[in-house]
Amino acid sequence: MIEEIQPSLFRVEVPLPNSPLKFLNSYVIRSPERNLIIDTGLNRKECLDAIQFGLQQLDIDLLKTDFFITHLHADHFGLLSKLVTGTSQVFFNRPETELIEASGWWERMVAYAAKNGFPENELREAIKSHPGREFGSEWIPELNILQDGDEIIAGNYCFRCVSTPGHSLGHTCLYEPDKKILVAGDHILVDITPNIQCWSDGQNPLQDYLISLDKVKDLEIALVLPGHRRLIADHRTRIAELKEHHKRRLREVLSILNKEPRTAFQVASQMTWDLDCDSWEEFPLAQKWFATGEAISHLRYLERKGFVIIKDEDRMTVFTRKRNSGEHY
Repeated sequence: MIEEIQPSLFRVEVPLPNSPLKFLNSYVIRSPERNLIIDTGLNRKECLDAIQFGLQQLDIDLLKTDFFITHLHADHFGLLSKLVTGTSQVFFNRPETELIEASGWWERMVAYAAKNGFPENELREAIKSHPGREFGSEWIPELNILQDGDEIIAGNYCFRCVSTPGHSLGHTCLYEPDKKILVAGDHILVDITPNIQCWSDGQNPLQDYLISLDKVKDLEIALVLPGHRRLIADHRTRIAELKEHHKRRLREVLSILNKEPRTAFQVASQMTWDLDCDSWEEFPLAQKWFATGEAISHLRYLERKGFVIIKDEDRMTVFTRKRNSGEHY
């Protein structure tokens, strides 16, 4: 599906097979000088066919096209290697460029997941089926680093970069102040909540995400262009809903820890998830991985706020609720 949102600004719907996200919104700004594509899709045939068809319908010459990628996740970055040309500029953020350049980070994630209770016999299969491994970019083109506040001009649009870490380490939105448009990637979604995962003791992504929501809330925005699902007209109401969702999540996690100390994997298995499965055992391994990362992010947030104590027991990280800690988070 192709939709013209504003003059020369289009949404191309790229299917995401077997994903609860259903599809990616790739945004295309058409210009006589240089076109701009924002986010691409997974590196798989169904995605490539859909975006190539959309670009043909819009008469987009890839030799005159640049790219902006909101974040590193494969459904946004993965197809980049099939679309860039020798004349393309690719705009990206610094934190995730450094992640790309670092070696061994998949192995570190595996070790961290095991430490947080993910069963050893399921770990390798979970990583094997992870979309970032299965459908990631085949190679990394030269990346042009943009910082918070930097501008990209595409046709009649002048976008300002807004750094919004949380959903990923370097997630970045694009804001067009004159037209009051926010291209939001996975920062704000309309009927699903962005997955906030943590895979390092040194990170606190939920805290980062809540700060990033407040940062965007203050902008004058008439229309949010999200990475998935429908466009959003009232960003402040949706931000309030997202913040309330995480408050409920935090209460749920503390309630689970009322029973006894648990690993993050055990906490995740008892949290409420909007998946069409009758039990945790039926969850696809990739979804167990995402759920565990989300549980860690909430546990890490609660630990930093002083509601939870972390201990290492038998090479596992175990979380315990502090008694009489209250619920003012």
